[in-house]
Amino acid sequence: MEKKKKGKAYAGYYFLGLVVFLYFFLFLFEPEKTQSSLLATGNLLVKIIPVLILVVFFMGIMNYFIGPQKVLKYVGKGSGIKGWFLAISTGILSHGPVYVWFPLLKELRDRGMRKGLVAAFLYNRSVKIPLLPVMIYYFGLTFAVVLLFYMVIASVVEGKIVETLEE
Repeated sequence: MEKKKKGKAYAGYYFLGLVVFLYFFLFLFEPEKTQSSLLATGNLLVKIIPVLILVVFFMGIMNYFIGPQKVLKYVGKGSGIKGWFLAISTGILSHGPVYVWFPLLKELRDRGMRKGLVAAFLYNRSVKIPLLPVMIYYFGLTFAVVLLFYMVIASVVEGKIVETLEE
């Protein structure tokens, strides 16, 4: 068990080493393309860093103000419909790239958030409030409301399936 934890702790370093090795290897055969790839990676990193800093800031605030008991109360095993409502509504309201939400969701999972609620949150990220008027314009209000309703219901079903498979 201890070896398994130790291996996980170094997995990121192994992956980083592999990527650096691959860049060096590819640089020998395709220096222009490798350099172009490194520039694109650097540009992406510059764009992501402010968002990652914001996520780390929110995680720090969450660690300071929200203890494991509060997480369990709102999104833990006994959260009931309140937890589903919170996961669905925050999933709909969340913006930005999904990968920046993963560390925050992991932190919540570690504190006791139900996996089904994580699945519901991620499912409902596909609902984009700024794009709803465009969808209503092209498809009509009835279509948009029915689709939104079914997406919310499907997220609960998906969350229940995840919880069932986890047991």
